[in-house]
Amino acid sequence: MSKIAREGHEFVSMGLPTAKQDSLSNLNPNEDSLSQNLALFRSTSRKAGKYLKSKVLRRVFSEDYEKAKNKIFDPRGLTIHLWNRIFLTACLISLFVDPLFFYVPSVDDNYLCFYYAYGLKILLTVIRSIADVFYIIQVIVQFNTAFVAPSSRVFGRGELVIDYRKIASRYLRSHFWIDLYVALPFPQILIWAIIPTLPGSATTKTKNLFLLVIFFQYIPRIFLILPLRSQISNAGGGLAKKAWEGVAFNLMLYLLASHVTGAFWYLLSFGRQMSCWRMVCDQESPACQYSFFECRYAQDPGRVTWYGSTNVTTLCNGTDTSSPIQFGIYFNAVTNSVGSCKFFSKYFYSFWWGLNNLSCMGQNLEFTSSTYVAELIFTIVVAIIGLILFTLVVGNMQQYLQTTNNQLEQWRLKRTDTEQWMHHRHIPPELRESIRMYDQYKWVATRGVDEECLLKDFPMDLRRNIKRHLCFDLVRRVPLFNQMDERTLDAICERLKPVLCTGNMYLVREGDPVREMFFLFRGHLDSWTTDGGRMGFYNSIRLIPGDFCGEELLTWALDPRPSIVLPSSTRTVKAVKEVEAYSLAAEDLKFVASQFRRLHSRELRHKFRFYSHQWRTWAACLIQCSWRRHKMLKEEAKLRERENSMNGKLRPLRSFWDVYATELIESTRRDEKKQAGSTSDSVNTIQKPVDLAFAEEY
Repeated sequence: MSKIAREGHEFVSMGLPTAKQDSLSNLNPNEDSLSQNLALFRSTSRKAGKYLKSKVLRRVFSEDYEKAKNKIFDPRGLTIHLWNRIFLTACLISLFVDPLFFYVPSVDDNYLCFYYAYGLKILLTVIRSIADVFYIIQVIVQFNTAFVAPSSRVFGRGELVIDYRKIASRYLRSHFWIDLYVALPFPQILIWAIIPTLPGSATTKTKNLFLLVIFFQYIPRIFLILPLRSQISNAGGGLAKKAWEGVAFNLMLYLLASHVTGAFWYLLSFGRQMSCWRMVCDQESPACQYSFFECRYAQDPGRVTWYGSTNVTTLCNGTDTSSPIQFGIYFNAVTNSVGSCKFFSKYFYSFWWGLNNLSCMGQNLEFTSSTYVAELIFTIVVAIIGLILFTLVVGNMQQYLQTTNNQLEQWRLKRTDTEQWMHHRHIPPELRESIRMYDQYKWVATRGVDEECLLKDFPMDLRRNIKRHLCFDLVRRVPLFNQMDERTLDAICERLKPVLCTGNMYLVREGDPVREMFFLFRGHLDSWTTDGGRMGFYNSIRLIPGDFCGEELLTWALDPRPSIVLPSSTRTVKAVKEVEAYSLAAEDLKFVASQFRRLHSRELRHKFRFYSHQWRTWAACLIQCSWRRHKMLKEEAKLRERENSMNGKLRPLRSFWDVYATELIESTRRDEKKQAGSTSDSVNTIQKPVDLAFAEEY
């Protein structure tokens, strides 16, 4: 009993939603109620387990989200990001579709009546219904999308809340009702169910119903795009991935505003014309009735009689000065009979009107506005919207266009500064041309992007993978490294830096300290040596992609004895044309050599000797010297045998010509020996390169 009570006490002390604390503290050990206490303990354990489970489901780290990813969407995931873009497209389409309902009321000038375009009604109903489906899907997606706990946003991306109840509660308290309101098919219900059943004449109610229903649902749909656009920008770093997409999006918003303004202007002009008809009808009452202006009563006998005697056509055509109404900004719509035109004609005319007046911020409306308050308010709204949109659209488009040419503009400014500096310092023309060629080649190769600064912002592992992608195959092409293990190559690739050289540019000169080892992967280099400037010696070679230079640095790096004195270069390396290579600094090479013992293998020694141009030059000179010595000894042996054979025979008394010929041969032989000795001496001046030093043999 005490054990059960103690364990129950522990659950209570944890603050879990178990039974009340006094239910356990008042247990009477003298009573025979063991079964009741056990049942109470089991219920307490079950409640504690449910609480812990709900706590786990209520807030988890992002890596724990994998368990529920098939049921709950991650608001920062690719699926939601893609759906947001699709839903944004559907929202923009619906914003273009809704104002088209204003073009449904049309005018028939032949019978002086209005009607509703049946084909346009069907088409707009289908398109609007498809757009409404996306709003309904958005509501469902929001009920299944996790959210980041506000208290976990101190560091990192935060923790996800994936409990269905918490998600639903949060969504219902935030913007669920707005999403549900904008998903309702109000325009379809209006044109198919409400307007046909209106009692009496619909001329006085059609315009107001369209304005109220569509306008008051259109405004929430516009504001629904703002948080959606913010989510897309926060998830992807911007709404548009490319500069031209941003320009197109801002231009589309401007065209959308023109489209909406033109649609409102058409509907208001239709209402103004209906008002004129009603005023004339009031003057001709009781022969005239409002129902006569509906085309479904066009064949009514009373209407036919009235139509034959009315002067409504003359008074409401916009040209009669005795008209009971001022048409104001709707004058062109009435005089051009826009309401009786086909759909595309009246749409593009209205669209042009909206675009024209928004672009000039309503300045064209100054001399056409009437004294009607509603019309003046509409004119003021058009001017304000035109001013705001023109400022925002032009500013945003300018920003996007500047972003497109930002790198080019920076390069131009830098080049201008370089030209001014060269002129100020009186740089020679040849050197100026070399500087211009280097700037041009660097721009073509990198487009003004500093790769090293760009890679510094990435974490170590990502930077290593990028370097591996860029340099691994290139390093593999270097025969000195093609047999090394991947860890060593990764360490080398991580420390390689790109180098760009133009034609006739020196990478290193003979006798200068070698600070970098270069690995060529595009272009050609000329490498030569004069053995310290000695006369009579010159050796050159053409380096191709896959070769390397600065091999003296590798010998210095593999030396186990620390030394801060860099080796001197034995060769001069010069770029033939544009060259792209990677460089490995002395400190980086020393680090790789000290960390990876693979560089101390005998295999590397043989490969280094075979591919090193310094060793090749020394080997060629050694072979040449040995061959000349062998050839000289062979000739001396032949001459010695010839002299011995001549001394062994009895010769007659030599004539003058024999003595002259013998002296000439001896002098020639002495000149050849002297020349061969001097050549051998010049060859012997080539010192043997320093061999690779190893801490231990493998």
